[in-house]
Amino acid sequence: MTHEEELELLLDPERLLAVYAAGMFPMAPEKDSTEIHWYAPQRRGILPLDQFHVSHNVRRWMRNHPWELRVDTAFLEVMQACADREDTWISPLIIEAYHRLHQVGHSHSVEVWEAGELTGGLYGVSLGSAFFGESMFHRKPDRDKVALQACHELLVRQGFTLWDTQYYTEHLGTMGAIEIPQVEYLVLLDEALHKEATFSL
Repeated sequence: MTHEEELELLLDPERLLAVYAAGMFPMAPEKDSTEIHWYAPQRRGILPLDQFHVSHNVRRWMRNHPWELRVDTAFLEVMQACADREDTWISPLIIEAYHRLHQVGHSHSVEVWEAGELTGGLYGVSLGSAFFGESMFHRKPDRDKVALQACHELLVRQGFTLWDTQYYTEHLGTMGAIEIPQVEYLVLLDEALHKEATFSL
């Protein structure tokens, strides 16, 4: 595939969604790269919806402090905050591609707001009843976990069946993430694509 064909695939929302439906996803090799790499890892990370949990401290903070949950009100700001680190795969091309997905209703942001300030959040892609988590950030301690908890509640309430994390990390493992073979993941993905769910509050 030529570079031009790769860019067309990345920047066309319909074709990019077809990539997700096939069990793959794109990443840039580094922050400012104009190249795109496509991945279908043999070991896939997921967050089982019936196993997800955050610490008591995070849930206590959510109950006892003033904050606001918003969805899709600052999508680009969330993406840019996720990319604002030394080592990242979120290049300007990736941001453009997911902004296009957002404009057609398939890429979403979960946002933690405090006194008018965006303090944490995450973004991902929805397709059928699958949600593909892409990245998260925090500007205050644990606000990424607050966003994850809020996202979990939304996914359960709206009938999602698969929460994909692409890769397993120890950090996600503390909240219930597991790693499964790609062949098993593809079965779960196929089931999720045959059900409909709406990503909204």
